[in-house]
Amino acid sequence: MTSVPSGNAAPVTAPTGQGVGPLLRAWREQRRVSQLELALRADSSARHISFIETGRSRPSEEMVLRLAEHLEVPVRERNALLLAAGYAPRYPETPLDDPALDALRAGMEQLIQGYEPYPALVVDAMYNVHAANRGILMLLDDIPEHLLQPPLNAMRLTLHPDGLAPRIRNLREWRGHLLAQMQRQIALHRSEPLRELYAEVAAYPVPADASGAEPDEPVPYFALPMQIEHEGRVLSFISSISTFNTPMDVTVAELAIETLLPADPATVKYLQSLLP
Repeated sequence: MTSVPSGNAAPVTAPTGQGVGPLLRAWREQRRVSQLELALRADSSARHISFIETGRSRPSEEMVLRLAEHLEVPVRERNALLLAAGYAPRYPETPLDDPALDALRAGMEQLIQGYEPYPALVVDAMYNVHAANRGILMLLDDIPEHLLQPPLNAMRLTLHPDGLAPRIRNLREWRGHLLAQMQRQIALHRSEPLRELYAEVAAYPVPADASGAEPDEPVPYFALPMQIEHEGRVLSFISSISTFNTPMDVTVAELAIETLLPADPATVKYLQSLLP
């Protein structure tokens, strides 16, 4: 089910134990930004950026954060940059069940329930599901219990041969789309657990009869749909992802709300009749 913005960036790697310079250089190279361009964005000089990257100059805390912002470094990795530069992490990582996030959880629940009868769910950076509405639960009818044990994982549910995979009409196309997007997330977050999850789901067998077959009556889709069978009908959904703007907490930064938009009138009519 889950998808995120796609891309083909390679993982950021840098020698460990050499301070913040190699890390910043790795992020800059991944973003394909020159030292001069980064300097102009950050109101600095190419010479100063070069000195930082080579370790000849120690950046201030403010400069680390400014460079990280212009390089679109994820919040979790900004903390890593600060630590490498000798500063304390700036962004906390609050457990989602912490009372401080009560308002956030309530707001997300209200949002996905308000989206019914269409499916919606909340996932974290590991694609673990933290909330789901009735539209999602409807799609999970008859899923084996072992896939529904917490933590519920959207990628396992979607691609496992005992999960939704056999029901997805365009499985090869949708699977390739999801795996490519997981690769981008691995590059973005440099997460070993995420890399292990990717290796697991990429190794799932694909049914021999899986194809990219079109529905009986082709529809001019405006984006790649997930076409999934449910009780003898083929439903079509377009995935949309929402994240929090300017997050100040690692947990919040890594949450995403996925909504599945009906891609044809037949899907709209069916869901409205099923979940009034």
